[in-house]
Amino acid sequence: MARCEVCGNDYDKAFQITMGNATHTFDSFECAIHAVAPVCSHCGCKIIGHGVEANGRMFCCASCAHAVGVGAARDRV
Repeated sequence: MARCEVCGNDYDKAFQITMGNATHTFDSFECAIHAVAPVCSHCGCKIIGHGVEANGRMFCCASCAHAVGVGAARDRV
């Protein structure tokens, strides 16, 4: 069994995510999102989809990107 690095649960179905040189262990997608999902630069929510990247910043949607002056951002083409 492996221990989740977020909640501490020792779980037989834990999984690992490797990002760069770091490997993280979680017992649920909820804990994985809490620990490693990027955060919207405007509203602060966790980005669990593709999001929008502009000027080196991540946004959850085009609306948040627009709010900080990224006019070219689009959620859909």
